[in-house]
Amino acid sequence: MLINLVLKDLMLVKKYLFVLLVFAAIGPIYISSKVDFNNGGLVGFLLTVLLLEYILFGMVSKFEDKYKGAALLCATPYTRNSFVKAKYLFIFVIFICSVIIHIITSVIMPSGIEKLNITTLGITFLILSIIFGILIPVQFKFGYDKTKLISFFTIFLIPFVFPAVIGWFQSNHISFAITFPFPFPEIIQAWIPCFLALVIGCVSMVISLKIYAKKDL
Repeated sequence: MLINLVLKDLMLVKKYLFVLLVFAAIGPIYISSKVDFNNGGLVGFLLTVLLLEYILFGMVSKFEDKYKGAALLCATPYTRNSFVKAKYLFIFVIFICSVIIHIITSVIMPSGIEKLNITTLGITFLILSIIFGILIPVQFKFGYDKTKLISFFTIFLIPFVFPAVIGWFQSNHISFAITFPFPFPEIIQAWIPCFLALVIGCVSMVISLKIYAKKDL
């Protein structure tokens, strides 16, 4: 049932999907060529995925708001809970697709793009979970029209702010490696951001479920 709802979201944006998937491939290459930071491809991959997720999620939300898609779906056997869970699954599916596209691009053009490592993957997933973990419940609470401008400025300010923040960290010789004073192997520590991202996503989803259960459609 959830897969069908995710496919429905993809069908809503099918006219733009190919162009955006091409952007997922060339975006990190372009950003890396313009931003000279030694960060394992973090800046290029993070900004590309963030913009891709926001554009696709925003388009789906716009179409559903315009045609009252949520109200129509909830009048069918699809429950409110399924509708909410599908939004989080949609974000995760787009993230996985971005990772696959990045890996394929790095194989085809090894000199033009840096290969993904666990740190880059984890930090990107964590930041994505924080941003959409806040955006999705807020949008369910106040609606698409009331939140679109705030989310627009937030997402599109990040490409200007994030590289500056990274530059400050590097100028002060602060490492991006995430280490914890726990007796865990390094490989487990490297996956901790992904675990935190899943926890944040689950907490956000529970909040969204409670909000949407009380929402008047």
